[in-house]
Amino acid sequence: MMLFYVRRILAFDLMGEARTISIMKVAVLLLAAGRGTRFGGEIAKQYVKVCGKEILLHTLQSLSQEPRIAVVQPVVAEDDVMFADIVASHHFPFQLLPAVKGGAERSISMQKGLAALPDDVDMVAVHDAARPLASKCVLEAVLDMAAQHGAAVPGITVHDTIKRINDDGKVLETPLRSSLRAVQTPQVARRDWFEQALLKEKQRLHLHTDDASVLEAAGFSVYVSQGDVNNRKITTQDDLLWMQTLLQGEAL
Repeated sequence: MMLFYVRRILAFDLMGEARTISIMKVAVLLLAAGRGTRFGGEIAKQYVKVCGKEILLHTLQSLSQEPRIAVVQPVVAEDDVMFADIVASHHFPFQLLPAVKGGAERSISMQKGLAALPDDVDMVAVHDAARPLASKCVLEAVLDMAAQHGAAVPGITVHDTIKRINDDGKVLETPLRSSLRAVQTPQVARRDWFEQALLKEKQRLHLHTDDASVLEAAGFSVYVSQGDVNNRKITTQDDLLWMQTLLQGEAL
């Protein structure tokens, strides 16, 4: 696997960025195993319909904008009975693999998804099934940066002042906003980096709040590409209303 990737990096150095990116096989781990306790409702949030279509289908449609995505591996909850029926009659430009069962923690779902991927996948993008509006520009930018540096995440600037506090609420630090980014998905890295990071951090996976932090803790460098405010995760009912309003406005 490592030799396969190095061959592509040499092609990048000698022939330019466009050629390198085009020959990499990218897979998306589409994580849909979360319980969505903040969202509420009787069904998982990714299966709620917005403008006549499940959020999951909006997400898959957005991924269809990036031609380098060759494979999508869904990871669903153990008791999921809806995914297969929802996607059954739809066709996508990538190979949509049968869903695998995830776990209670994101890291477990990642591990199971990685294990199910075809052997010839070079780069893995981990994406939330309930983040339905990733634009073509966001996808292109994060894949370009990951191809160049090994790992990347989309991020947006922070407009509010951020305070770091202790358990008592005392302010410890006010970081410069110019150095802060709110990160999104897809979070992209070389497949072998994700595998190595999950192994190195296996005793501390519960401490990590996103996929990139696992890479960082394991010693891998992660770069931030340009994100988009509309690449928003649907977490609450307010997010659902925002998405519906946005899509209805675009349709006018």
